[in-house]
Amino acid sequence: AAESVPVDYTADTADTADTADTADTADTADTADTADTADTADTALAVRPPTGFGRIELGFGLDETKEALSGDPNFLFRGDPDVTMLREPNETLIEAEGATFIDRAYFQFHDRRLYTIILDLDPARIDHYTLYTTFVGRYGEPTFLDPQQAVWRFESVRLSLERPLRVKYLDAAVFDAIVAEQKRGESLTRLSRDRFLDQF
Repeated sequence: AAESVPVDYTADTADTADTADTADTADTADTADTADTADTADTALAVRPPTGFGRIELGFGLDETKEALSGDPNFLFRGDPDVTMLREPNETLIEAEGATFIDRAYFQFHDRRLYTIILDLDPARIDHYTLYTTFVGRYGEPTFLDPQQAVWRFESVRLSLERPLRVKYLDAAVFDAIVAEQKRGESLTRLSRDRFLDQF
């Protein structure tokens, strides 16, 4: 009679276990990657940079801002008497009295586009800590922090909470362009002075 040959199932079992472990590891890695991607997406969705205060957004035109202020209960806007042409070229300022939580507000324009919003708040009605925790809850931890101010920097906007109690929104691109223009002007002034001094 033919001799019976025993079958070794150990190797197959080991191979099956290795395959299962590899699959489990791959699944775990895929799950982790998916979780990381989801967390990143959630963070991106959660932290949206501010575009302005209430109905008033950075980038608004002068007339658009005046119209928004007229219908905003946070401000006691009087119209044109609150609008000032500044000495700097292409600069306009709206200074309006605030209502309730806001003492005074300033809206600065460059080339008739709003690029700065400054709100001086009433410390008798709202406190620094409440604002700070609200901003942290909405925008995360500040990019910069010292005893005088907390700053949240985004690609297009800079938001700051300053002591004693001031909130400032700044259009980063416009501000950087203004600073660069001022530096060019200073360089030309120095050059003209040096040329003048060379004549002695």
